Amino acid sequence: MKKLLSVFSVFFIVILFSVFGSGCKDSKPKGDVIKLSYSIFFPPTHGQCIAAVEWAKEIEKRTEGRVKIDVFPGGTLTPANECYDGVVKGVSDLGMSCFAYTRGKFPVMEAVDLPLGYVSGRSATYSANEFYKKVNPDELKNVKVLYLHAHGPGLLHTKTPVRKLEDLKGLKIRSTGLSAKVVELLGGTAVAMPQSSTYEALQKGVVDGTFTPVESLKGWKQAEVVKYTTDCNGVGYTTAMFVVMNLDKWNALPDDIKEIFEKTNSEWIEVHASNWDTLDVEGMKYTKSLNNEVIKLSDAENSRWVEKVNPVVNEYISTNEKNGLAVKKSVAELKEIVKKNNSKYAQ
Repeated sequence: MKKLLSVFSVFFIVILFSVFGSGCKDSKPKGDVIKLSYSIFFPPTHGQCIAAVEWAKEIEKRTEGRVKIDVFPGGTLTPANECYDGVVKGVSDLGMSCFAYTRGKFPVMEAVDLPLGYVSGRSATYSANEFYKKVNPDELKNVKVLYLHAHGPGLLHTKTPVRKLEDLKGLKIRSTGLSAKVVELLGGTAVAMPQSSTYEALQKGVVDGTFTPVESLKGWKQAEVVKYTTDCNGVGYTTAMFVVMNLDKWNALPDDIKEIFEKTNSEWIEVHASNWDTLDVEGMKYTKSLNNEVIKLSDAENSRWVEKVNPVVNEYISTNEKNGLAVKKSVAELKEIVKKNNSKYAQ
């Protein structure tokens, strides 16, 4: 009897395994897992890095584990200014950085960084994506552009007060891309460097201030090494940032996974855009908590600043037109895009 029960027990276990074991197998990813590396220049605690990590997790979730993305924040895989080329060469499969960190490499997309008076991160982000889709520049055809995002209006943050143009003269201001031109036209001395180097440069007096969005005051802790923010919103610029993928890696993806990427990308434009505005609010609260002063320019003084920086747009157009790029039309289109989005996404 015991022998008979033992036989039935074994038979029962085999049946259970065949039913439930096969179900377990079906729950695993089908085929080999696609492993991708993602290089990000933001530190891991920054809100935009957190948003990128959530995007990676969402891709993994929606592909049911068929795609696994390992994120390398803080420029640990490739430095900010080498991130794009790192993706092209396959050092990383994906990358996030700024167009401005390799000045001259993306002449068409640099137009987004012109001081066009952006009012919010959402306006800047939606404008950058709309502009890219409209012009589809050759300079980005060696990668798959997943999406773009851009910060809220870049303002001036300094160790000494800047209440009028004359106060800026001779000050060394950290700036990148076209914002460096803005600094020079306003009378300051532009010093190019990535955000990751700015805190120490301010702390040691290598620079006297920085042109950057308010979010940097908390996200990069720069409020600790400045004392003043000059709200020069009339010349508010942005810095457009790319999220790109190695083209061979993209082309090798199955079509259904590509569809998941595209859908998730479109949703994450809003995630980053609204995040920029939230971070600006937090940055302002943080700098005020340290008793730093926010200087609001008068309308008359703001107009002086706007007039001073107007030549940067004309110079951008003339320089690129001489180099054979028909950017005059695209700048006009961009201005209309920004105007529309400023109205739609005012902070």
